[in-house]
Formats: sequence, C-alpha cells, structure tokens
Amino acid sequence: MLQRLRHAEIMRRVRLSGATSVRDLASQLGVSPSTIRRDLEVLDRDGTLRRVRGGALAEVDADTDRPFAEVAGVDEQDKEAVAGRAAQIVRDGDVVLLDIGTTTMRLARRLRGRRITVVTSSLAVLDVLRTDPAVELLLLGGMVRRTYHSLVGVLTEEALRQVCADRVFLGVSGVRPDGQLVDTTLAEVPLKRAMIAAAGQVVLLADRQKFPGTGALRVCGPEDIDVIVTNEGADATTLRNCAAAGAEVQVV
Repeated sequence: MLQRLRHAEIMRRVRLSGATSVRDLASQLGVSPSTIRRDLEVLDRDGTLRRVRGGALAEVDADTDRPFAEVAGVDEQDKEAVAGRAAQIVRDGDVVLLDIGTTTMRLARRLRGRRITVVTSSLAVLDVLRTDPAVELLLLGGMVRRTYHSLVGVLTEEALRQVCADRVFLGVSGVRPDGQLVDTTLAEVPLKRAMIAAAGQVVLLADRQKFPGTGALRVCGPEDIDVIVTNEGADATTLRNCAAAGAEVQVV
C-alpha cells in the first residue's frame, strides 16, 4: 500500500475509534509495527493526530463527530435492557456513583423515586434526576465537556477523593478479548479509575457491541470489575475471560 493511502486509512481508523494502537494498525494494514510508528510520527508532525506511547489519538475530541444525542439513539433496546437489570442491583439507601454515558443516563431514569444518593459527573444524569425529591443528588465539579455532557479535569478528580460509594456503574468504549477495559477519550480515563477506587462494588454496563471493543487507553483489568451487565450475543470468549478473572457476568 502506498504511503499516502496508508496515511489516509490510518486517519480513518483513528477518527472512527478515537484512539488505536500500533499493534492493531499493523495487523489491520498488513505492515510492520515499525512502519506504523514512522507513519504516526509523520502524522503527528502534521498535526492530524496525536502520537502517544503505543499508538495514536485523534487530535480532536473523539466524540466530536458523534455527539451525545446521536450516540443515545444507537442500540437503544440493548441499552434499555442493560439499564433495567442494573437498576435491580441498587438497594434503598445506597450511595451510587454513575459514570457518564447513554446507558447510565437510562439507568438514572429507572432510579427516579428511589431513596438513594447519586453522585455523578454526568450532566445527562443531572437532567434526569434534578427534579426528583426522593433522590439526593451530588454533582461533581469540573470543566464542562459539552460534546458528551460531562464534567472532567482535576477538580472532578479531587472531588472523587472525598466520595465513598456503595457501588459505581461504569461505562467504557469497549472490552478487549483478554478482558481489559479500554476507552477512547483521554479526559475520561482518570475519572473512571477514580470512580473505581471510590466504590465498594464496580458494575460495568456495556451492551453487546462492546464485546470485544477497541480503544488505546486502558481503564482497568477484568480483575477490577465485580459485575458485568450486558446482552445476549456479547462475545463469549471475552466474557469467559472476564469471568475467569472473577467478574460475575449477568446477561440480559
């Protein structure tokens, strides 16, 4: 493949996923990792992507081309099923951390009227619960990430250090075949890790399309997850690897 065509294909793949690794690109394009590394260095100098250790990130926000409202309309039935099962895990009196994402927003709708405390960095969850007198709602501070209706940054991370939650409902871009949880957005990864550290139980909400999934940014390993809620049709090998690491897999 000519270098010009290879560069165009690399950019297409990076923009599609938000981030990718040297290993994945080399496998997909049928060239050596050293060739991909040279390509990424050229594209980084041109300002068309950001070279990071082990791969590359899209220079713009990974979600710019797919804003929250658009993502919310994809795989709606699968997300609703996952949210419905997740709501059954919540107990009255719980302190619950809700990550950003369209599935956690759907979970928030099912938690209306419950005598619980919800802590979140999601403005979408805020919109769902702000008028509900039953739910005590704590909004983490930070910089507004408008595209994905979330709060990010050092203020958000610092606020999470003060939180002690019964459980967190976490979202990610995907789960790799070996069970590693990955994401495409640099600003969100530290917050996900801080949420994991702040909760007694970690529940991953991921529809079947995310098994397996892609992303160059590692969030955590399968051993850090207590429960996975997903749909029938999720990749069986990926789920087995997660279960082998100790995660309880609930399929709906």
